[in-house]
Amino acid sequence: MNRTARCMFELLEPICLVTYFADECNEELAALGHRTYWDGYFASRAAPLGWVPAQVVHAAFYSFAEGEAARHIPSAWETIPPEASVAARERGSAASVRRILGDELAGSPGLVRAADLTTKAATSAPTNGRVMYAGMRTLPVPSDPVARLWHSATMLREHRGDGHVAALVGEGIGGTEAHVLSALDMGIHPAESFGRIHHLPEKRLAAAMDGLRERGLVDADGRFTDAGRETKRRIEDLTDDLAAPPYEALTSDELDELAAALEPLTARLVAAGSQ
Repeated sequence: MNRTARCMFELLEPICLVTYFADECNEELAALGHRTYWDGYFASRAAPLGWVPAQVVHAAFYSFAEGEAARHIPSAWETIPPEASVAARERGSAASVRRILGDELAGSPGLVRAADLTTKAATSAPTNGRVMYAGMRTLPVPSDPVARLWHSATMLREHRGDGHVAALVGEGIGGTEAHVLSALDMGIHPAESFGRIHHLPEKRLAAAMDGLRERGLVDADGRFTDAGRETKRRIEDLTDDLAAPPYEALTSDELDELAAALEPLTARLVAAGSQ
């Protein structure tokens, strides 16, 4: 199931990424009145949690620097209800998937089957300890197959993300440090240039790098040590392990069927860069 979870992550992730890379979601959120991309991001992704303080969003999202959530929550909800933001995110994301796939793939029996099986998996896992996933489980599952596929893929993404946070906490890796490890794993050097953290104050980035050096995870040049690579490997392996439960709801034949149904959809989305 560890390998299954990794395979399904690779197949489903391009579906989820339209939310962040394509135009339609941002346009829907802007039309509601969200002033910036990040207002819309925080307001819509956190919306399934309800009207919670910034500290709760910061804890659940985990990887954002201290104070980033508070710049958008709760102010982004003061004139736009959370439920309006999450509905706009779904509309825009489904529209992006439909546009990128084109009429033939978007209306195919394969997509309907992929949506059905993804939903079966996404609605079958325990919610214990899964804050973001539990929030998504409170939302109604769309009837439209394209929207249902995006929605269920996103549920599984949040389920995996909750497990990834647990793996990071278990290794004592903070949010900014997690981005450093991911950057190095992707071959980005210096890691501080990674797009998710390059905007942070230099002192904050330096403190994160110094902490990783002190633990022997990066060397003086800011590159992985053997211990750093091993730590990253353990985190990813545990993340895969923790992401497996939803797929235990599917038979081996259904898992094969789901992978086969997703492959042409994912290929089209990857070719387009999910945008």
